Amino acid sequence: MTKAAVVLSEELWRFGHGEDHPLKPERLQRAYELLNAYEAFDGQQSRLLAPRSATRDELLLFHTEEYVSAVRGLSRGEGGYTPSHYNFGPGDNPVFEGMFDIASWKVGAALTATDLVTSGEVNVAFSPAGGMHHARANYASGFCIFNDAAVIIHSMLAQGLRVAYVDIDVHHGDGVQEAFYDTDRVLTISIHESGYFIFPGTGFVRETGNGVGRGFAVNLPLAPYTDDEVYVWAFEQVVPSLLSWFEPDVVVSQLGIDTHFLDPLGHLMLTTEGYTQVVRRIKEYSPRWVALGGGGYEVGVIPRAWTLAYAIMTEQEFPDQLPASYAEKYGPGTLRDHNKPKIEAAIKDIARRHATKAIEELRERIPALRP
Repeated sequence: MTKAAVVLSEELWRFGHGEDHPLKPERLQRAYELLNAYEAFDGQQSRLLAPRSATRDELLLFHTEEYVSAVRGLSRGEGGYTPSHYNFGPGDNPVFEGMFDIASWKVGAALTATDLVTSGEVNVAFSPAGGMHHARANYASGFCIFNDAAVIIHSMLAQGLRVAYVDIDVHHGDGVQEAFYDTDRVLTISIHESGYFIFPGTGFVRETGNGVGRGFAVNLPLAPYTDDEVYVWAFEQVVPSLLSWFEPDVVVSQLGIDTHFLDPLGHLMLTTEGYTQVVRRIKEYSPRWVALGGGGYEVGVIPRAWTLAYAIMTEQEFPDQLPASYAEKYGPGTLRDHNKPKIEAAIKDIARRHATKAIEELRERIPALRP
């Protein structure tokens, strides 16, 4: 059985973006409670660890000094900072009490997971609070304040490691792509709903890297209403070949579940079946693996999906009926989806043709994908 760990504690859901914001702290609390109800942390092969807060020097591995100071100052209500200069304001990125603390804890959780993996203590470590893939070096974006993925990849590069980043969130992993767009030491792969239909409006096939990094940024944009069948097929056409070619020392994955057909912010039509098929394949191609959470805004789906992902990481099989202790609090149900979205044949055909076209263009642009 694989040695695995989850880095999670109540520090990570102590503060939130506001009552009406989609990124609800409850997402993490419920994931913890469901994993605990399944006794996922018991036994010698699985560990639960509390995170720590990232230090300023660790945040500066990716973010600018000005931005780190601004986030701290805005979080504490200090004067002298203009929120809009750092993309804070009403909507996606509000300023809120405890903002700096919670964002630093999320990065610290990812760093804790990274330390466990790079030291050899575990084969895979999962930080559900992470995956804040939109944040830039000097501004917030898409609910993301500090980019934990970019920070931990920089920390691994400093150790001389080759890193592959695989992002299956419904939104393009634009902040991570931009962070490593000019290097051949990091392979970034993002599979997402096309930027023609959804935030952040990027992630097109033509975005392949710059300079020595050309060919090391890979984007597979998909059409709305892409279902399990097309998504898994498209993943198989691209990701295994790239990971085999790149031969990373460590794979960092962003496991957002906003691809789910019930998610309110995306338009893809995955179920837990398609999601777990992809997570299982990421595991197969990861010599060492740091898994981050990411998006997912239907609170009934997120804990189930991430519990299933951790079951794959630990090679456990959890009963389908939700545990009584969890069901009493949140309502009965099953761990796995047993209903699939109904999609008209013509719409499914459009989604498949869109994916096929994207893959054909990728093969023209990415040498590693050519036969």
